[in-house]
Amino acid sequence: MKTVSSFGLTLFASVLLLAAPGRPLRADTDCLSCHGDPTLQDTNGKSIGVSADKFHASIHGSLKCSDCHKDIHDYPHPDHPAAVQCETCHADEASAIAGSIHAKASTSVPGATGWKAHPCTGCHGNAHEIVTKTDPNSTVYPLNIPKTCGGCHGDPAMAKKFHLPNVYALYIDSIHGFALGKEGLLVAANCTSCHGSHKILSHTDPQSSTYRTNIPRTCGSCHVGINEQYQQGVHGKAVTAGNASAPVCTDCHTAHGIVEPTSADFRMQSTPICGSCHRDKFSTYRDTFHSQLGLLGGYTETARCWDCHRAHEVLPASDPNSPVNKANLIATCGRCHAGANASFVQYQPHANARNRKLNPALYYIRLFMNLLLTSVLTFFLLHTALWLIRSRFQQAKSKSPGGKNA
Repeated sequence: MKTVSSFGLTLFASVLLLAAPGRPLRADTDCLSCHGDPTLQDTNGKSIGVSADKFHASIHGSLKCSDCHKDIHDYPHPDHPAAVQCETCHADEASAIAGSIHAKASTSVPGATGWKAHPCTGCHGNAHEIVTKTDPNSTVYPLNIPKTCGGCHGDPAMAKKFHLPNVYALYIDSIHGFALGKEGLLVAANCTSCHGSHKILSHTDPQSSTYRTNIPRTCGSCHVGINEQYQQGVHGKAVTAGNASAPVCTDCHTAHGIVEPTSADFRMQSTPICGSCHRDKFSTYRDTFHSQLGLLGGYTETARCWDCHRAHEVLPASDPNSPVNKANLIATCGRCHAGANASFVQYQPHANARNRKLNPALYYIRLFMNLLLTSVLTFFLLHTALWLIRSRFQQAKSKSPGGKNA
């Protein structure tokens, strides 16, 4: 790489252009006559070179150098030109990013350089090579956004400094990341789909698109039909009523490592997810054949919570439209159990055998079976212990003087 001092640059430019100090810049070619070498650096190792071809092909290629570098109008230019103010042209974007989490992070680093000193180039790349966001070469083209954001959110050092989870790896392996990165589906959700582009706020900020109560609306911008179902269910209505503890999309699907809902991994973990809120129902479900078949047998097709209650439009049993309403039980159970009838649906999927008041018959049956099992095991344990003692006694007796083997 070429390294020159500012004096050398000035002298070189003056000789090349046959201009005396103070001569006005006539065109971008005047600047590029020195800075047109992309490998050029100053004495501090800072890149001051520009690829003329990439600059003219960029979205800024129609601008004059002095449009951005306001204090550079003639030779010799200042040794330390003023920082470029992107907000001169991009006022709306600058206003949005000024209150964002990125702006706060950049100002929290003393002596910051690169993205930390200027959030714009941190995402959009070299200011002289920026192309429109619809260009596949753009750092903010949908297919490239995860990699751009992952430059920080996948960096262990950055994660440690700002206490960030490594969400990049989770996203890449998720159903959204697979659809975008492997299948090339531009409509698949990327980072900006959920967090926005410039006014990215902390998830603890009520105005953030990822604030807890705003998540259904954010996810619903793509999953319109599912959001409508969710809003009609007890969970969606609870959130609308102001219940911040009611489950939202990320409680069941997580935020970044979202897997296919029909996959075995999701089915196996779905019941404990519901059980994290519905502890009493989860406890009784674990005693049933459905649960034991899944937990002990690893059978993924056994009924889970959402197979009976639905996944998004969860309704109380008293609602005529609920699949667990008494009038709908035959149809609900019949989806798995062909030939289900009125007798079949008398099965109680959440019967509590430990509560004598609610289920006295079941309580005493369970008590009897537990006592029977305990008695049988105790008897055989005692029988085995006595048999062992007798066996040892017989062995000792046979080896003693006067015994059979004497």
